[in-house]
Amino acid sequence: MANPVAPQIAILGAGIFVKTQYIPRLSEISNLVSLKAIWSRTEESARGAVEIAQKFFPGVECKWGDKGLDEISQDSSILGVAVVLAGQAQVDFSLRMLKAGKHVLQEKPAAASTSQLEAAIAGYNSVCADIPSKPIWAVAENYRFEPAFVECKKLVSDIGDMMNVQVIIEGSMNSSNPYFSSSWRRDFTLVGSEVVSVSALTSYVDKTLPPPDNITSLFQLANGCSGVFVMIVSSSSPKIIWRVVGLKGTLQVERGKHDGQHGYLVTLYSTDGQSKSTFYKFSGVTDEFKSFIYDISQASIKGNDHKTEPRMSFEEGARDVAVLEAMLESGAKQGAAVQVKKF
Repeated sequence: MANPVAPQIAILGAGIFVKTQYIPRLSEISNLVSLKAIWSRTEESARGAVEIAQKFFPGVECKWGDKGLDEISQDSSILGVAVVLAGQAQVDFSLRMLKAGKHVLQEKPAAASTSQLEAAIAGYNSVCADIPSKPIWAVAENYRFEPAFVECKKLVSDIGDMMNVQVIIEGSMNSSNPYFSSSWRRDFTLVGSEVVSVSALTSYVDKTLPPPDNITSLFQLANGCSGVFVMIVSSSSPKIIWRVVGLKGTLQVERGKHDGQHGYLVTLYSTDGQSKSTFYKFSGVTDEFKSFIYDISQASIKGNDHKTEPRMSFEEGARDVAVLEAMLESGAKQGAAVQVKKF
């Protein structure tokens, strides 16, 4: 049941992710938030998403084109806007909404390159200079909200001094994937880890994808620990695994399925050969929404005195882009070490 006093938000974008993730996940927390409008460039696209949303948010309005965008930016009842558009377009739309005083939750990637990130941050600072209460600019980094990773952060201290980190991502971005034909994904694919320098080799094998489609990278963390990051964009047997090896044990996170639910299996291996596993189902998208809704509600009461969730900060999203850009740059230089730009 919708809550009449819940903060009202709008969504810019009406693509697959809005229809299959945003609307269903927001419907689960309709006691916390009210969806006022969905906008798209075309009326047809906007109507398609609104049709789905109406089941959960009966009053949701359909907006499209320049006129619809103006109506959303001028509607003082809309507190926050989710920007879920093609990767290259998101920053411009986010800044437009921030300028109108709206809080923004922008889908990842934060931007397409570090030079665009710097321009985006400068644009945001200039917007904030003219607005007494600073609007929140959050990036939807849902991985950071997955219960499996939240739990791992607590368990890392149990494995003692960190010796090595391994991240292996064998994706399934091929013609059978519903996101395959999204035009922006054919220009770049983004993943990230907090690192200070990288040395990477890249290759191009699957010609149905844009290059490169494989990255193998060594990376150095700020704490001195080294690791390896492997990404295969299109694998016939997808696998995603993180391993953190310490002096007193190893922590492993593996994406998978348990009792029909998708999520992550977290296993803690101790030095005595014992292991303990726990499965956590996916809930990162829902949890990040809850966090954003809480932040915009508190900001409307406390203004700049409210401390927002650091996991969603634009700078955090910028660091992810910087890591991947450094890997691609190193790959282009046949593995030469590249320092990761700091944000």
